[in-house]
Parts: sequence; C-alpha cells; structure tokens
Amino acid sequence: MGITTSNICRRSNSMKILYVTTISNTMTFFIEHIKMLLNEGHSVELACSSALKPVNPIYNELGCKIHEIPFSRSPFSKNNIAAYKKLKRLVESEGYDIVHCHTPNAAMITRLACRKVRKQGTKVFYTAHGFHFFKGAPLKNWLMFYPVEKICARWTDVLITINHEDYEFAKKNMPAKKVCHVPGVGLNLDKFRNVKCDRNETRSLLGMPLDCFLLLSVGELNANKNHQTVIRAMACMKQKNVHYMIAGVGCLKENLHRLAVNLGIGEKVHFLGYRNDIPDLAYASDVFCFMSRREGLGMAALEAMACGLPLISSNVHGINDYSENGVTGYKCAPCDVNKVCEYLDVLSENSELKKKIGEGNKRIVERFSSDNVVAEMRRLYE
Repeated sequence: MGITTSNICRRSNSMKILYVTTISNTMTFFIEHIKMLLNEGHSVELACSSALKPVNPIYNELGCKIHEIPFSRSPFSKNNIAAYKKLKRLVESEGYDIVHCHTPNAAMITRLACRKVRKQGTKVFYTAHGFHFFKGAPLKNWLMFYPVEKICARWTDVLITINHEDYEFAKKNMPAKKVCHVPGVGLNLDKFRNVKCDRNETRSLLGMPLDCFLLLSVGELNANKNHQTVIRAMACMKQKNVHYMIAGVGCLKENLHRLAVNLGIGEKVHFLGYRNDIPDLAYASDVFCFMSRREGLGMAALEAMACGLPLISSNVHGINDYSENGVTGYKCAPCDVNKVCEYLDVLSENSELKKKIGEGNKRIVERFSSDNVVAEMRRLYE
C-alpha cells in the first residue's frame, strides 16, 4: 500500500518530544531543530508561557500542540508553583520520550516535575544557554544559580552547553548523565549573506552621514549589554566623524542618552528601538560593538560576523568561543574604555584591515551555522 520498510522503521522508532521554555519568545530559536525532528517522523509539542507574546505562528502551521504553562521569569514568583503542578500533570499523562528544557527557571521546574517519569524511561535534555555563574561573575550569581544547577543536574540525562567555558565546567562539576557541547542554536547564514542593501541609501534613511564611521550594537538596553563602555570610548576617539546606532529597547535608554549628552556626543548616539532589519543595519555599518559582561554565546555578534563586520567585543564567557584579537577584530575587558577607544581608532584609520577582518569573519562564522548545529542535535537525539 506504498508503505516501505524504511517507513515502518521510522514509525516504530518515532519519538514524542516536548520542548519547554519559560517564555514563548525563546521558542523562535528552535524552529529549525523542530523542523528536523518532524521531518525525521517524530512528534513535537511545546510548553511555555505566552503571557507576554503568542508563540510564533509557524508552530501552528507545523502542527505542534502548544501547552500554556504559567512560568515566571523570576524564580521567586508564586506562579512557579502553579507552573510546576501543571507541567507535572502534563509530563505524567502524555508519555513523552524526551522532554527538552531551556532557560534557567523553566529548566529547574521541568527537571523537578520530571523526576517520576525519568524512572519510567523519559529522557530529560537541558540546554544551558550560558550559565549565570562563570569566571568573573558576581558572587550573588554563584550563590543563587550554581547550587540549583548542580542539584537539578542529578535529574538530567543530557546537559548541553553552548560555549567551551561552560562545557569544561559542567564536565567537572555537574552530575548529569551526559554533558556535551553544541555551538549555539544555529545561525541561518543565508539570511545574512543574501542581502540586497544599498549602503548609502540605508544610511540616508536612517539619517546617518554617508561619510561617517558608523558603529552598531544590537541588544537590550540593560547593564549586562554594557553599551555605556562604547559611548565613553566613542567620546575619546581621534576620529570625530563617528556615529553609533543601538538597536534594542530597555530600561537604561534615558541613562545612556544622558551619558552621551554629558560627553558632548548626544547627537551622534542613535537609539533605534526594536528592529527587524538587522542585516540592513549591519551592511550600512563599519564595526559591530559587543561589550557584554556575560553571554552564553552571543547571536548578535555572530550575525554581524556573517554580514562581514569586524568585532570590538569583551573577552568574556561565550564570546571567547569565536573572538580572537587581530583576527575577528579586537577584544578586551568589558569596561576597558581606553582599549575600546584604541581599537576603534585602529579600524577607523585602516579601511583595508577592516575589510580583511570582515571577510575573514564570514568564513569563521560557518561553524555556528544552522546546518552544523541541527546535525549535532540530530546525533544527540539519536
């Protein structure tokens, strides 16, 4: 009747998998992973809170069942008790083969809720998108997050880390059954390479001088993203025809604007808000600045590399997995304003070096592609 031996084998080996994240936004990162699982003949369901934003409609098109779980981003919220009870009922009634959790709070609750079903054969995967405790992290991060992660690792079959620092730490300190490294969630390189963008036209539309040295950052306006270091460095540069675009929203916008005004460069720092045209912004820019205090990996910087931009970045955590001084650009301590200023001047004065680094970044970023990451995930699920 048209059913081949391979069809029978695939159906008999198919799995029922649940993806769990704290909020719906995070699910967007796993579209290619879930497409792969569906193509392999598995069924995939989602569990998250969509209180802030609905789940990406592509999952409805793919036929994935979505479970509303009232997770909170705060580990101290009373909503987490209700989330635990609802998730526990779900995993104990649905017979999942794999429950794959992401984000710290959802991961903690999920692993607690799955203790019983693990004894019945369910495998629990956890992708740690950057531990909050790392070299140089505040003591409070170690006191709050490390004990929880260590305890929950006992109820984890596969612990996936996305940078080498976390991987080496987890191998030695986390009692999960298996610890492995996968280079991020995967970057769709075509989205950033096949961009038709007129640099001057984009600058004009953004209100940027056509001949200026243009810096770009993408990320929430918060303390961790540390945009203030770039603003301070920019004020010290030899090159004066320099402008800085920041794409993102957050609570520190007024503080950052006030800083720029006090430094005399208020008209040269541009807050663009939320943007969905990041590739166009990158192709109109000269350098990508990424001075975060902590990053599990840092997709924004990888996207900029795919567009051929050199990086000025901090030398912390997951950023170190791909940044190399003199190769991908330059890096230094997150708050080293003098070094950032020095490196920006070097790139502003040497267009050939800037171009050479940018072209090299297009090749370096290939190992973080969706194809590579999805292939790694397929092996882990198998």
